[in-house]
Amino acid sequence: MRVEIWSDVACPWCYVGKARFEKALAAFPERERVEVVHRSFELDPGRAKGDVEPVLTMLSRKYGMSEEQARAGEDNLGAQAAAEGLAYRTRGRDNGSTFDMHRLLHLAKEHGRQAELLQILYRANFAEERSVFSESDERLVELAVEAGLDEAAVRAVLADPDAYAEAVRADEREAAELGANGVPFFVLDRKYGVSGAQPAEVFTRALTQAWEAHTPLRLLDGGGDRENAADAACGPDGCAVPRD
Repeated sequence: MRVEIWSDVACPWCYVGKARFEKALAAFPERERVEVVHRSFELDPGRAKGDVEPVLTMLSRKYGMSEEQARAGEDNLGAQAAAEGLAYRTRGRDNGSTFDMHRLLHLAKEHGRQAELLQILYRANFAEERSVFSESDERLVELAVEAGLDEAAVRAVLADPDAYAEAVRADEREAAELGANGVPFFVLDRKYGVSGAQPAEVFTRALTQAWEAHTPLRLLDGGGDRENAADAACGPDGCAVPRD
């Protein structure tokens, strides 16, 4: 079974939602047979690479919040993250374009390191003092190499703005086609969708339901006389005659 997760590195609810989903997946009996694929979704597509601002300023500008409201919102998110065992800096973070990060995540996917890079990017953005936006490309190179990627390959992607650009845009078009207008957005086996950082219990139910729809039909034992019960059926050769 495949679970696809559309998310953005700049999205705090994606950070929290990922932890909640992984908690549900860790307890799921068939977890070893679940493939998780991360898809790209930019909260601010088209934003210039050098356009960086403090998170509190962005919240006030984008959502019409007062600075006090923005601070309260960040404090609430910090508490939500802490409840999931996640570190979260409620003050001093930056916000900017995540396009290059998504391009690197597609590179990482090709080399089987996507999950590692995504987790490192989340940690760097939400928990560490150094910004992933205001520093040069060297910061992204450092984080990608930490995730196990080849430094030369990472530098080549960052030097070429077209590298994996179409892969990012394709993910975003697909999200729109599926009806996702926000993230995180989880799609299970292309049959079920879960929107938002839902509690782990919601993801547990979704995994169970999707798995039951995914797996072949299983015959249930009615608990009676198995030999006679097997005879109580009709087939191409006719119906079994009841025996005394």
